[in-house]
Amino acid sequence: MPVSSRRGACSGTPSTEPAARRSPRVALSALDDKAHPPTGRTLQAVLGRATALWDDLKADLQTAHGPLDEEWTFAGAAYGWSMRLRKRKRALVYLTPCRSHFLASFALGEKACRAAHAGGLPESILDAIEQAPKYAEGRGVRIPVRSRKDLAGIRRLVDIKAAN
Repeated sequence: MPVSSRRGACSGTPSTEPAARRSPRVALSALDDKAHPPTGRTLQAVLGRATALWDDLKADLQTAHGPLDEEWTFAGAAYGWSMRLRKRKRALVYLTPCRSHFLASFALGEKACRAAHAGGLPESILDAIEQAPKYAEGRGVRIPVRSRKDLAGIRRLVDIKAAN
């Protein structure tokens, strides 16, 4: 699968390519070619060292909440590919591959948001929840995962999501 050559996928950083060769919008995912679903090789090429974080998070969530279905979804040119982890029909978290990191995305209802504030989560995650746009499905929260210390908060937020 070709990996997006555009700089800034997932980061909001403007592309450095000439305007004539640049698409109008950088996809959220670094894997943005609908014709080529992600493979282990392309995922590793994009994530680099963050591949271990991705694998550890999936394994931990399978242990805590499994069995979970892992499903790659393409949400259009603006978003690209992401992996949805579902318990039965309920999506617990979406993992979006970016250059050298990934995003953990949630749709949190107000009950889950209140539980998150009471759940001892890191301030950075609580800030992301507060700043997240509100939709009918809940707040659309995206949290970057760049290091091992980010995983504990994501695991706790999945626990909260699963319980509410």
